[in-house]
Amino acid sequence: MQKTFGIIASLYGMLAVILGAFGAHALKDKLDAYQHTIYEKAVSYQFYHVAALLGVAFLSSKIQTRTLLYSGWFFTAGILLFSGSLYLLSTRSLTGMNAITPILGPVTPLGGLCLIIGWILLLISFTKL
Repeated sequence: MQKTFGIIASLYGMLAVILGAFGAHALKDKLDAYQHTIYEKAVSYQFYHVAALLGVAFLSSKIQTRTLLYSGWFFTAGILLFSGSLYLLSTRSLTGMNAITPILGPVTPLGGLCLIIGWILLLISFTKL
């Protein structure tokens, strides 16, 4: 569990840096202020939850429970769904993906729900220390 979530956190962290730099430089003049805000929210939440995944990885050396395992997987899915959908929504006019807005709209809160569940499960895991 430690290795798995450490690798996932590292990959997501690397992607957050790359996507953050891409948004700040390559998309600087291509997105309006609102789109930039959405894009930056995706990067921020991705970073916040990379830290949570690292917490799961480090905590797994102390306790190995399904609760902690599921917490890591909910964080993993939540980052993909929440931040991923925000990246796509904020750049849909550039990518010509305006038609997917009705599909992505519900994906973002589903990703947020996964992140919340991840935190709840992490909290429960800490009570088992």
